[in-house]
Amino acid sequence: MRISEEKKDKISEQILALLYSINPKSLFVAEIAKEIARDEEFVKEMLISLKKKNLVVEIRKNPKGIEYLKRARWKISDLAYNAYKQHQR
Repeated sequence: MRISEEKKDKISEQILALLYSINPKSLFVAEIAKEIARDEEFVKEMLISLKKKNLVVEIRKNPKGIEYLKRARWKISDLAYNAYKQHQR
């Protein structure tokens, strides 16, 4: 099944809105997928796409500075956060 670009854009907006609402906290892909009721692999693909557009930041280390081996946390980028903040006014 194919998903249209319009629907992908709306899902991307959902992801960004979620990350904006919890900023500066970051979430794992599984947590994001659960919140927006989507498949983890699809959410990961969307996050990678958003990362290429500099809208989200991938965090590869835990709070103690130890690198994750198989996973990453995600948070909204400063650029996207400021754009959302301006839009909210």
